[in-house]
Amino acid sequence: MKKAVFVAAMLVAVAGAKAQTNIQEMYDFNRGHFTTTLEMFKSDAWGSTFFFNDIYHPTDMITPTGYYTEIARALNFWQHTALAPVSLHVEWNGGQFASNAWLFGVEYFLHNESYTNTFTFELMYKRISGQKDLDNMLPVLRPYDKVSNIPIQFTFVWGMQNLFGVHGLTFSGFLDVWGENVNWGVKDYLSWDNTQLVILSEPQIWYNIGQHFGCNNLMIGGEVELAYNFAGGWHSGADFAKNKGFNVAPCAGIKWAF
Repeated sequence: MKKAVFVAAMLVAVAGAKAQTNIQEMYDFNRGHFTTTLEMFKSDAWGSTFFFNDIYHPTDMITPTGYYTEIARALNFWQHTALAPVSLHVEWNGGQFASNAWLFGVEYFLHNESYTNTFTFELMYKRISGQKDLDNMLPVLRPYDKVSNIPIQFTFVWGMQNLFGVHGLTFSGFLDVWGENVNWGVKDYLSWDNTQLVILSEPQIWYNIGQHFGCNNLMIGGEVELAYNFAGGWHSGADFAKNKGFNVAPCAGIKWAF
């Protein structure tokens, strides 16, 4: 999940532009694979649309091994009123090795006077459609109340431009906290535990290296995935039980902004 582009895109939208798209290539040092990410943000008179798609690759960089997608729509018909920072929010998440989920709620956007520091808070009802068997890729049919006893997600997204006064240095990222009864069994995939709490954060830092040779589109940097009970990670041998508890996954990569 990479919501960090949302912050940068908000800055572009405020400045008068209507859309931002970028592509990233990241290498995960813990899991030994590459991830290609395509992100897009577009604002309009009724709010904004944001989506990203992650495609996971083996080390040969040729055959995709999985994907994950999020698409979100913010509805704001009152952009020129005192309630402009508040938007309605609807979102869909899903992928090849992930449960499908619908989220509905509100978001609140804060910024400093120059829009160099931005913060977005989201509180949403989350409905998870079902867990998937990681061995056979078959849906495990479960009632909704078995998948999530706490159907709520809190999201915090931040962005800091020109960090420490360094032009082109950006610190951004997100924090997701939600309820889900995570299935840790791979062989015995019908066994569910009482995890109920999942936390995921991906702080990113990027430097606009291209500004030094007339190409502002090119950035270098990376992220660190900080996860607690997040079963959506990728480990050798599909041993997803390794994800239980707290895990750290550093990544490095490049980003091209269109």
